[in-house]
Amino acid sequence: MLTSVHRDGPSSRAALTRQTGLNRSTIAGLVAELVGAGLVSEGIAESARSVGRPSPLVIAESSVVALTVNPDIDAVTLGLVGLGGVVHKRVRYPTSGSLTADEAVNLVEALVAGMRSELDSRFSVLGIGVAVPGLVERATGTVTLAPHLRWRDEPFAARLTEATGYRCVVANDARTALVAEGLFGAGRGRPEFVYLNGSASGIGGGIVAAGRPVLGRHGYAGEFGHRVVHPGGLPCHCGRIGCLETEVRRDRLLAAVGLDDVTAEQLPQALTEALAEGLTRKRSTEVRAELDRQVGWLAQGLSDVVTALDPEAVVLGGFLATLADASDGRLQELVRSTGFAALSGDIEVVAAELGTDLLTIGAAELIFADLLADPQSYASLAS
Repeated sequence: MLTSVHRDGPSSRAALTRQTGLNRSTIAGLVAELVGAGLVSEGIAESARSVGRPSPLVIAESSVVALTVNPDIDAVTLGLVGLGGVVHKRVRYPTSGSLTADEAVNLVEALVAGMRSELDSRFSVLGIGVAVPGLVERATGTVTLAPHLRWRDEPFAARLTEATGYRCVVANDARTALVAEGLFGAGRGRPEFVYLNGSASGIGGGIVAAGRPVLGRHGYAGEFGHRVVHPGGLPCHCGRIGCLETEVRRDRLLAAVGLDDVTAEQLPQALTEALAEGLTRKRSTEVRAELDRQVGWLAQGLSDVVTALDPEAVVLGGFLATLADASDGRLQELVRSTGFAALSGDIEVVAAELGTDLLTIGAAELIFADLLADPQSYASLAS
């Protein structure tokens, strides 16, 4: 029941009765337990079209929250997300280059300390979910390799817990985004889809098959950024030549529009303005050339992914979503026309629906998972 109202929104007792197959008195008792624990509230009764008492709405309590952290090479983003996927706060703190793991911990510690009075008075904090652009050992919260951050074998979860007092769960950023889009966004209701995320650090991704994330033997499945698309291209830090993330890059897109840095919200507008009439013909031509170049390589990479995995859809997040939108449908057309026709002829290439909140919501799910699996553990999780 708690999972239902968290993921699907407010629901009436009557709807929960139909959904679970439990009788009304059992539902009433369970709702009372959740209300008593402070995990849900009951709202205004919905209008009844039939004879009888209206059924009140059961609403996930958004004051039960997770803090979230997303360190990247150009910024650290801190978020606060409540049950029901309510984003109370998301703030991006630009950095002059990537921080060391210790510097990131110190920054988050200071930011959380500044919020402590608000957190203690208004919210019940379950922990900190961290989305990292790198490989993570989930059991220990150790970042085994985040090459763009220059982190290797960093016990980030343990350090952050020690610094803040909150339990911490760390995962790869693209995997957290995959979960968020599957639950709340463009992947919802799709049992077979792949997700690719583009950030300042590069390109990562994830796979959903039969409605479940595919993790792989080491938990690293979905590293689409290291598929070779251009054998004569640029060297990648992984040792290969012409990986997808060396040919499709956020920094090259920013350079084309004449900017050093923008937030995720500002990039689409900057790209639109650069292509619009009124700017110099030379600049618009350069931007269009770079856009077409990156769309072409992205289409080739996606065609290979579609041929290998046969998904229902490809969901793009981060600056990859911006590329897709700016291509005016050309990216999808290229994927359909260049891939194996039997598999790619009707593939959908769509932008992530959660936009700039994607990683924040995804990181929060790392913390909410234990609560949803066992609501009776709430007291211990929140302590």
